Amino acid sequence: MKKIQLLIIALLIAQGSFSQEETAFDTGEWFKFRMSYSGWMKAGNATLLIKDDVINKKPVYHVVGKGWTTGAIKWFFKVKDRYESYFDKQTGLPYKFIRDINEGGYTKKLEIEFDQVNHKAYIKDKKHNKNFVIDTKPNIQDMVSAYYYLRNKIDVDKLKPGDEIETDMFFDKENYGFKLKYLGQETIRTTFGKVKTLKFRPYVMAGRVFKEEESLTLWVSNDKNRIPLRIKADLAIGSLRADLEAFKGLKHSFKIVVD
Repeated sequence: MKKIQLLIIALLIAQGSFSQEETAFDTGEWFKFRMSYSGWMKAGNATLLIKDDVINKKPVYHVVGKGWTTGAIKWFFKVKDRYESYFDKQTGLPYKFIRDINEGGYTKKLEIEFDQVNHKAYIKDKKHNKNFVIDTKPNIQDMVSAYYYLRNKIDVDKLKPGDEIETDMFFDKENYGFKLKYLGQETIRTTFGKVKTLKFRPYVMAGRVFKEEESLTLWVSNDKNRIPLRIKADLAIGSLRADLEAFKGLKHSFKIVVD
């Protein structure tokens, strides 16, 4: 089910924000999301884990994102995706990105190395045994590193509802301009209780999958962690929703609203 992959990607790239004084995350942070289709059918799970690593003698964060179908859906369309990003601990810029997916038999295995100085992406298409070199924008992000980068760089205190956040992202073999609209604050009910959140709208391409350009909505915790708590997608047929159901290794305390 291509829609499940799109929601996994949305979870990875949904840039939720957002402290300039200190980092919002650290090694050991782990999230698990539960996905459901049209509000009732369990569709799959996704996880994000931060580890330490070294690239070219530089200490980096190594994030591993996984997504897979569960329940009845996996019997007629099985998804097993893995995304990895290695990004600089100081600048947040990625040096390496891996996409290894299997979606109902459709497979792709890409390994991308970024030259952030000369603005190049060196792509290894391991499935077809081909190599590519593509020019990138300065300070380019991959779809995983972008989320973590903006958690630290965007100051929500200076945002007003309607403000838009933009960043350059590289996915597969193309540069993309990614845009996110800030909608304001909202308190939502979660698995953990009521939580104060910041609400965003990532822009997507309307057409075959999404109803319109503003079909995605994202909620992140309004605390120092800025963790993604929920994302909803209105699709051309039905809807898809992902909710955070487990976490560990948060750098800051997680705040619950007490009635």
